[in-house]
Amino acid sequence: MIDAPSSTWFTSSPHWNWLIVVYFSLGALAGGLYFLSAMIDLTGRDRRMARLGYYMTLPILLVIGGVLIVDLYRPDRFWHLFVEIHTWRPMFKWWVPMSVGAWSVLLFGFFALLSCLAALAGHRAWRWRFLLRLRPPGVLGTLVAVCGAMVALLVTGYTGVMLSVLNRPVWSDTPLFGLLFLVSAVTMAAALLALVNRWMHGDSPVVAALHRIWISLLLVQIVVWIALFVTLGPAVRGWLNGWGVVLAIGIAIGIVLPLLAARRPTAGGVGSLPAAAALVVAGGLIVRTAIVFVPEAIAP
Repeated sequence: MIDAPSSTWFTSSPHWNWLIVVYFSLGALAGGLYFLSAMIDLTGRDRRMARLGYYMTLPILLVIGGVLIVDLYRPDRFWHLFVEIHTWRPMFKWWVPMSVGAWSVLLFGFFALLSCLAALAGHRAWRWRFLLRLRPPGVLGTLVAVCGAMVALLVTGYTGVMLSVLNRPVWSDTPLFGLLFLVSAVTMAAALLALVNRWMHGDSPVVAALHRIWISLLLVQIVVWIALFVTLGPAVRGWLNGWGVVLAIGIAIGIVLPLLAARRPTAGGVGSLPAAAALVVAGGLIVRTAIVFVPEAIAP
């Protein structure tokens, strides 16, 4: 526990629990997976990998929906997020991150469902030919992929933006958590998609491309982290606690080790693609946990 350096830190806690960590983590993976799958689909380089990404996204979103509903004080009233109870009209408050996030997840689920059904239609066991139009390169399929990818990125980043407006220690002292969450989400998703695809189908040029993508994004994360710590100013002292140690461990596991391993790849050690990909995902999850809980370790 440390003394609070700012009067703005005297605010009540949202009392978030581990369900929020699960939501933040799964939301990052789902958004990143769909975005990358849509980009792969639009380029036409590996439709099988894009299909795999769509298959992975939808179940994760279903879990996210369950987690968000269970976490509510009154789970039976989750629909109040979308409907004004007095007028029964759709309710969207663009200036409230919670409302934007709820509608974004709902809209994201719609596009994820369309893409998953279109991917299923590509199998011989399914003859829903009309659903094939929901995947590129057709006009309708391109529209679904582009719009879905944009919403997916919104889902990955809005949670970080929401932290910045909650007026809590560390969270409210920098505007960069949204950018950090977005970059981190795509990084983790690239590693996870490459890992699962390699396990199921072996190496491919797109797996190698995903490896290069996450290595590049790890470098971007370093720049974002430096900027984030600079913008925190005196509030950076908020990390001088146990969650700061957890954050350092997460950065070491998810950024430093994979970058060092990329310089000296090995057949089965830390430098191998599966091990490095697993480190990237694990490190990203640890970092999100440290960010969610750090305000609770700061005394007002």
